[in-house]
Amino acid sequence: MNNKEHVPVLLGAVLEGLNLQPDGCYVDGTFGRGGHSRAILQRLSAGGRLLAIDRDPQAVSSIDAALRSDPRFEIVKGEIAQLDTLAAERGLGGKVDGLLLDLGVSSPQLADPERGFSFQADGPLDMRMDPTRGAGAAEWLANVDERGLRKVLAQFGEERHAKRIAAAIVAARRSGPIRRTGELADIVAGAVPRTARRIHPATKTFQAIRIVVNRELEQLDAALAASVRLLRAGGRLCVISFHSLEDRLVKRFMRDRSRVAEPFRGLPEVPPGQQPPFRLIGRAIRASEAEIESNPRARSARLRIAERM
Repeated sequence: MNNKEHVPVLLGAVLEGLNLQPDGCYVDGTFGRGGHSRAILQRLSAGGRLLAIDRDPQAVSSIDAALRSDPRFEIVKGEIAQLDTLAAERGLGGKVDGLLLDLGVSSPQLADPERGFSFQADGPLDMRMDPTRGAGAAEWLANVDERGLRKVLAQFGEERHAKRIAAAIVAARRSGPIRRTGELADIVAGAVPRTARRIHPATKTFQAIRIVVNRELEQLDAALAASVRLLRAGGRLCVISFHSLEDRLVKRFMRDRSRVAEPFRGLPEVPPGQQPPFRLIGRAIRASEAEIESNPRARSARLRIAERM
C-alpha cells in the first residue's frame, strides 16, 4: 500500500481539533504513512514546525523527497513513550501547540502479510511495530504459560472464550511452535463455538497478542503523561483510538486531568497551583457514515480532544 492509498482517519476533525496556528509547533507522535502530517504541513507557514515520530522503520523510510527536504518537518524513529526525551533534545518541552496520537495498526502494516498483524493472509507470526527490537508474537507465544495467556486474551482482547482459546493454543504448541498467522487463526477458530462468531474468531486474540508484544497500553500511558509537560497553554491533545481499552484509558486521563482536585472542588477560587492541567473540548468524535463508506477502518475510530490550561 503506498501513501496515496492510505487514507488518514477523521482528518477534518483532527485538523479542527488541533486548532492549527500557522506559526505553531506540532508533534505527530504516530506518523504511519503521513496522511495527518501532510495535511498539517499544508496549513503551516514558513515559521511553523512539525516533528513526526514513528517506531516502525518502514514508516520512517517511506517519506518522499519533498517531505524529507521540507525545512519545517523532521521525522525521527522512536516510541511515543519517549516523547519527553525527544522533546527535550529539541528544546520543545512546554512549547508544543498540538500533539496528535493516532493509535493502533496502520493500513500498510495490516496489508503486509510479512508483518504478521493480520490473519487475512498467511505470514510469519511477528506483530512487532518495530521488527528490529524485542520478541515477536511467535516467541512470546512459545514462552507464555496457559494462565498468563488466558489473562492476556481476557484483559487485552476482552475475549469471552479466553480459557478455551488459551487451552487450545497450549495444546497445539506441544506438537511444535506456532510460527504462522494462519496456523494461529485456525487454532483459535477451532476453539471458539460457531454460535459465538459475529466477527472472525481470531480477531480479539490477534489484538490481545499485538498489544502485549508492543506494550501498547504502557506506551500510551507514558505519552499521555508526557503531554502535560510537552504542551504549552492553549495547546491541544488529540487522540484517535480504535478499541475500547485505548479509548477508556484516554477518556479517563482527560477526565481526571480536567477536574479540580477533590479538596478544592466547590471553592469560589481555586489556588493557581491546584488548577487542572487540561480542559475537555467537546465529546468523543466518530466518523460520519460517508467517511466509513469510503474508509471502513474509520468505523471504530474515536477522537478525543483536550486543551492545555
